[in-house]
Amino acid sequence: MDLRKSERANIAVRRLDGHATAVEHTTRKQRKRIRAIIREVMLQVILITLGICFLFPFAWLISTSLKTDDQIFTEGIQLIPRPIAWQNYPKALAYIPFFTYTKNTLYIAVLNVIGVLLSCSLAAYGFSKIKWPGRDFLFMVLLSTIMIPGQVTMIPVFILFKWLGWYGTFKPLVVPHFFGGAFGIFMLRQFFMTIPKELSDAAKIDGCSEFNIYRTIILPLSKPALATLGVFQFMGSWRDFLGPLIYLQSESQYTLAIGLRHFLTQHGAEWSMLMAASAIVSLPMVVAFFLAQRTFIQGITLTGIKG
Repeated sequence: MDLRKSERANIAVRRLDGHATAVEHTTRKQRKRIRAIIREVMLQVILITLGICFLFPFAWLISTSLKTDDQIFTEGIQLIPRPIAWQNYPKALAYIPFFTYTKNTLYIAVLNVIGVLLSCSLAAYGFSKIKWPGRDFLFMVLLSTIMIPGQVTMIPVFILFKWLGWYGTFKPLVVPHFFGGAFGIFMLRQFFMTIPKELSDAAKIDGCSEFNIYRTIILPLSKPALATLGVFQFMGSWRDFLGPLIYLQSESQYTLAIGLRHFLTQHGAEWSMLMAASAIVSLPMVVAFFLAQRTFIQGITLTGIKG
C-alpha cells in the first residue's frame, strides 16, 4: 500500500511539474511575442518620425506655393494657407517660358538615360562576363576615378569642348554620357556577377555570340538594376544646375534649373510663385520614382550581393 501511495504521489508530482513547465513555456512565448510587438511598434514609430522629418520640407514647399505674400511673412507656422492662392501656379508658368525649359530638360535627361544605360551596361558586361588580360586592373583604375572631384577636371573639359565647337550647344551635356560612367559601370557590373555563369555557358554551347548573350539573357534579367540606374541618371540630369550654367548661352536653351535661377533674379520678391514653379519642377522626379519604385528598391537590394 505504501508503494502504491508513493507511486501515485510521484505521478501527481510529475503531472504538476509538467503542467508548470508547460505554463512556463507558454509564458516565455508570450513574453517573446510581446517583446517582438514592442520592437515592431518602436521601429514603425521611428520610421514614421523620420518620414515626417523628410516630408516636412516638401510639405512646406507646397504650402508656401499656395500662400499669398502676406501669409508667407507672418509669424508662426501656418501649414494650411487660408485662403488658398491657386493662382500662383498659372502665374508662375506665365512668368517664365516654362514649357520651353521643360522640353530642353527632358531632351537632355532622356538622352542621358539612354546613353548611360547603353554604355554602362556594355562596359559592365565586359568587366563581369568576359575574361581578358588586365581586366581587374583596369576596373580598379576605373573605380579610382570616382574619387576625383568634378571641380578638378572642370576647366580642362571646358577647354576641350570649346575647342570642339560644342560651347553653347547641348552636346557637352549629352555626349559624355554615351561613353559610360564609373558609378554606373560598377553598379551594373556587381549586378551582372549575381547572374549564374551557367546561363552564359549554355548559350555559348548553342552558338550565341557575346553580344547576343548580353542582349537576350543579361539585359532581360537586369531590369531592376537598369531601372535603378535610369532613375538615378534621370534625377541627376533633371536637377543639374552647374552643367547647363557653364555650357548654355541662349535663353531658349535653358533648362528648368537655370530657368528657376533666372526667375529668381528677375522676380526675387515673388516667393510664392517661385515655390509654385519649384513644386512643378519637383513633380516629375516624384512621379518617376513612384512609377519605378518596385524595380528601383529591388535593384538597390540585389546590387552588390556578389563581387
